[in-house]
Amino acid sequence: MRAMVLEEFDTPLVLREIEKPAPGPGQVLVKVKASGVNPLDAKIRAGRAPHAERTPPAVLGLDMAGVVEEVGIGVHDFVTGDEVFGMTGGVGDAQGSLAEYAAVDARLLARKPASLTLREAAALPLVFITSWEGLVDRAQVHAGQKVLIHGGAGGIGHVAVQIARARGAEVFATASPSRLEVVESLGATPIDYTTTPVNEYMTKYTGGEGFDVIFDTVGGTVLDASFTAARTYTGHVVSALGWGTHALAPLSFRGATYSGIFTLLPLLTGRGREHHGDIMREAAALADAGALKPMLDPRRFALTDIAAAHEAVESGAAQGKIVVDID
Repeated sequence: MRAMVLEEFDTPLVLREIEKPAPGPGQVLVKVKASGVNPLDAKIRAGRAPHAERTPPAVLGLDMAGVVEEVGIGVHDFVTGDEVFGMTGGVGDAQGSLAEYAAVDARLLARKPASLTLREAAALPLVFITSWEGLVDRAQVHAGQKVLIHGGAGGIGHVAVQIARARGAEVFATASPSRLEVVESLGATPIDYTTTPVNEYMTKYTGGEGFDVIFDTVGGTVLDASFTAARTYTGHVVSALGWGTHALAPLSFRGATYSGIFTLLPLLTGRGREHHGDIMREAAALADAGALKPMLDPRRFALTDIAAAHEAVESGAAQGKIVVDID
């Protein structure tokens, strides 16, 4: 089969003919139709993601959607011909989705939502799992809460806004001036972070009490600011990028709490993979209920265009998720 192979960090991926995998026990062989591109994919290629534990030569690509071609021993939830999607590889020792076929752990998969195309489905896994783990697993977002999403027009953020709204929360989201309309179109109250200080919008929208849940998708100083905007006693801050050194005093003085997310753990350790499959089924249910729609960049990329796809992600100019057509 054809695959784009990382032969050495910080070099372009190379088109190679490699052996087509066979599904082992608990696996399914998927004919990959589309591969979602995330900033993490580009960081892995550049050798700037040691937490992903990837060693060349390797096939990258975390997210995928495709069609089941063969079912391994012990798999009963899928049959040949099923359209599926999930975050299935590209880190650790798991083959990624930038290949014509992938043998993947069936526990990581769900059937593609009927309301989405394969391209749209491939855009969802990493960003939806990250958002769900933060907002639902950690913060248990529910109706009546005021939820603040930092980076509400981004890959994770635009999905997080939709999840929080689907669970009945009143949602506010920060964005740059050019992306405020996107946030508003998703049903959130837009906040221009370039002109409005945290204390100002916290006072305006919460009367100074703070937000019930704050989901940080940016990290750094944005996470520091989040600690000052959490609701006293009951506020909860969740971050997908809480990797730096941060002062917890502002959070402690408000009696609030913090959770971190590391979405790659089930792929790296093998533990909790069933839960990722469960989360993908939640994504499919929300999409088919009309409550979830990924934003896709209109540009089309083929398998051999992966360098341009990575560049589009790294530039920050993408208007939605970048998806590579494999088939």
